[in-house]
Amino acid sequence: MPDLGKALIMVGAVIVVVGLALSVGPRIPFLGRLPGDIAVNRGNVHFYFPIVTSLILSALLTLILNLFFRR
Repeated sequence: MPDLGKALIMVGAVIVVVGLALSVGPRIPFLGRLPGDIAVNRGNVHFYFPIVTSLILSALLTLILNLFFRR
């Protein structure tokens, strides 16, 4: 049973973090508009792929999670 409690706490923490990111995310002006993000606009077709933003967020999450789960 203690393992189930820990799992529920972790799931709750993830939900809180995602909720905060979704509510605060639009207020960060440079997030999603970094140099290197691919944006193609041709007529009615709009394609946007935030590759540099994804790489930076991935590196930050990797560092944060390594700090929490390092033993």
